[in-house]
Amino acid sequence: MPPALPITTAAELTRALELLSGSNFIALDTEFMRERTYYATLCLIQAATADTCVIIDPLAVTDLTPLWEFLADRRRLKVLHAARQDLEVLSQAMHRTSPGNADAPAPVPGPLFDTQIAAGLLGLSAQVGYGSLVADRLGHVLPKGQTRTDWSRRPLSPEQLEYAADDVRYLVPLYLNLQDALEERGRLGWQIEEARELEDPKLYRPDPADSWRRLKGLDRLRPEQRATLKLLAQWREARAIHKDKPRGWILSDESMREIADRLPRTGEQLETIDGLSANFLRKRTDEMLDLVTQGRANATAEAPAVTPPRPDPQKLALANRLLSIVRDEAQRNSIAPELLATRRDVEQLVFSGRSDHLMQGWRREVIGERLVELATAAA
Repeated sequence: MPPALPITTAAELTRALELLSGSNFIALDTEFMRERTYYATLCLIQAATADTCVIIDPLAVTDLTPLWEFLADRRRLKVLHAARQDLEVLSQAMHRTSPGNADAPAPVPGPLFDTQIAAGLLGLSAQVGYGSLVADRLGHVLPKGQTRTDWSRRPLSPEQLEYAADDVRYLVPLYLNLQDALEERGRLGWQIEEARELEDPKLYRPDPADSWRRLKGLDRLRPEQRATLKLLAQWREARAIHKDKPRGWILSDESMREIADRLPRTGEQLETIDGLSANFLRKRTDEMLDLVTQGRANATAEAPAVTPPRPDPQKLALANRLLSIVRDEAQRNSIAPELLATRRDVEQLVFSGRSDHLMQGWRREVIGERLVELATAAA
């Protein structure tokens, strides 16, 4: 395995990118912290090829523009394991530190090869961890001693740097191993299709107007309660982004729901809501009451509260039968069942008649057409 080169200066970054540029693929990983911020604090960026491994310290290298340009170059494949979280961190860091239009979509490094997806397409668990996959495919056991490290503290120890380096050094042979196996099974194109979905910038750009979708049970609320909760969620998300603080530090889910449930009209009524500090009430009472008033006004645009009906027993039985078929087909083809079709895919087909995901790409021929035919015949 190549030795890990620590990168802490602009000159070292330039040299590192020169070393990495000779390869047609780059193995990537990140270390970050997000306990006290809305956006993850990027602490390390690890990158490797067959003969180079670098550990870039974004807390020391103040201008990462050359790295962002390098990652945006689509001539090189980007190899990650369970890529979505790393892509979120990288994409948001690229967007926040790059000059240009602040409203433009966040750039996403690509094209992608996700070793977790590849493993699922070869019959392993769809959620297989990196260490388990390295052990299974390469026969090497990675140390676990730094899993709870505070990556923002400096200096990092040699043990920490080695741990971080292993996250990409072994990713290189793992990628080559999985790529060969997928090509042998005729499934490399399936991985490309699945990984391409991770390149959608919308996955990584928070939109306060959509933040209410994280909350459950809104359909059970009265229209004025639901409208108020949506406004509160939007206000909280926008403020969390602006302050770069966790949304729960701005306003907890519990307090937000209680405000929407009780719809206070006065400051005295707002003071009875659990979890609101004296400082919050002093600064935000007028804003909260204005949002409640606006929520009441928006109620006419909301649907009435509903009690979810009990599922039709026949449709529920059909969904279970289709899921059984998915499991059997997954076993026959040595594919993780969740990659073939999720419970949500099947339930959307049975209860809503929607088959978008099932009828796209490789999935359509392998399982989608059969499930749609069976669901249609049973309707």
